Amino acid sequence: MNLRNLYQEVILDHNKNPRNFGELEEANRHAQGHNPLCGDSYEIAALVVDDEGRIEDIRFSGKGCAISKAAASMMTQHVKGKTVDDAETLIEEFRQMLTGKLDPEGNDRLRHLKVFAGVAQRPERVKCAVLPWHTLHAALEGQEEISTEGEHDPFGEE
Repeated sequence: MNLRNLYQEVILDHNKNPRNFGELEEANRHAQGHNPLCGDSYEIAALVVDDEGRIEDIRFSGKGCAISKAAASMMTQHVKGKTVDDAETLIEEFRQMLTGKLDPEGNDRLRHLKVFAGVAQRPERVKCAVLPWHTLHAALEGQEEISTEGEHDPFGEE
């Protein structure tokens, strides 16, 4: 199976059957993220525990395109059980991969997230894939709301 077919299969699977979708009552970190250009909107809720700041549980809710929903679903799978520091590293590497600043080959942390590497070739879709990750970053930093545009962009990009 070529990478394009794998990309389509994985995106469609996570869009149709999102993992960790729903509310998380006991969450102690949450943020709402919006992409005003396309209408995608997600809430990320995480339960961060112990002295190392381990993400014990994480969920997302909201609506968006197949790329953003699949990115949110896969993100929750990849950060659950990780420390906040490890999650922040993954957030930055994912963002760099999507903006063409990081070659995913040889990066073991990105694992299955490498299927999103092709999004870098479609600039109009990058913010769709990055929205859940921006929202997780905001939640971990104690921000309640972020946007992919303007002053609420947690990475300061406009």
